[in-house]
Amino acid sequence: MRKIRKQKKGTRSWKRSVVKAITYRCFIMILDFTAIKLFTGSTNVAGGFVIVSNIYTTIAYFIHERLWLRVKWGTA
Repeated sequence: MRKIRKQKKGTRSWKRSVVKAITYRCFIMILDFTAIKLFTGSTNVAGGFVIVSNIYTTIAYFIHERLWLRVKWGTA
């Protein structure tokens, strides 16, 4: 039988942070692509930017999210 681990109240799992980061980046990718396509008129430029920027910004968002979980300021 599997043991079910209880999380401490108010904690968030790393899986939640990963899913949150991915869904956020999907939303931002659409916005970035649209804005850059409108400004440049180039699908290639917009697509290239979206690919490169989303690699490093997804990682940065995940790290930022995990660091903020350690901050007690503003929590009940």
